[in-house]
Amino acid sequence: MSGTVVEAVRGKAAAAQLLSFSGLFAVYKAKGCTSAAALNRLRAKLLAVVGIGKGTKMLSSLLAGSKKYTAVGELGKATDTFDSTGKVTEEKPYDWITKEDLENVLQKFTGSIMQVPPIYCALKRDGQRLSTLVKKGEVVEAKPARQVMVYSLTLRSFKPPFLTLDVECGGGFYVRSLVNDIGKELSSCATVLELTRTKQGPFTLEEHILYEDKWTIDEVARSLECCMPLLQEEPPCKKLKMELSEECAMNSEDK
Repeated sequence: MSGTVVEAVRGKAAAAQLLSFSGLFAVYKAKGCTSAAALNRLRAKLLAVVGIGKGTKMLSSLLAGSKKYTAVGELGKATDTFDSTGKVTEEKPYDWITKEDLENVLQKFTGSIMQVPPIYCALKRDGQRLSTLVKKGEVVEAKPARQVMVYSLTLRSFKPPFLTLDVECGGGFYVRSLVNDIGKELSSCATVLELTRTKQGPFTLEEHILYEDKWTIDEVARSLECCMPLLQEEPPCKKLKMELSEECAMNSEDK
């Protein structure tokens, strides 16, 4: 057969294999790349999305599960987006802040807390993302504070003005808002410089993430084989509801 025919046959076989897949797997999104851009690159390689077949219906419940982040923040500087991509809106001194001050403040942001989402976010008004409306020049009011869950919050390192945090939280939580609020609580200001999600539901960065150099059909097949059994153990949304109920019970007992 000619080279063109061989490639066509291989392409059909690959497409058939891809269409036989169903489930979820985790991919790595590089810094500075949006989720949409990462998915577009994945589609270009696989002609599919991260959730394949029936797996797309499982994405919403997965995103409701617990997640972990490592965040690097900078004291003394605030931006309109609460991270390094935005415009600096405020600068304040931070010289007096000690490691002990930081650790004491972190305790106030652990457990069930109220949090105001950042204006630059994926939340919507009239069907459009707030971040899109802001970029269009429209006046956007911050969403009301809402209850969120922080399971653990620890200070990994502090080298003024930089601090590194490990955060485990529930769905709907914004690390950018957390760092911004920590800065205010310290009578200064702060913004996020780097943010890495290290866990989403049962998927961890170390064990389950598929990096871009392995976005091939064979690697996706292996990743699905590894990841799907994890989802059968306990639905993330169910686990989250149980944890929230336990937390509420504990708070009631404390009162």
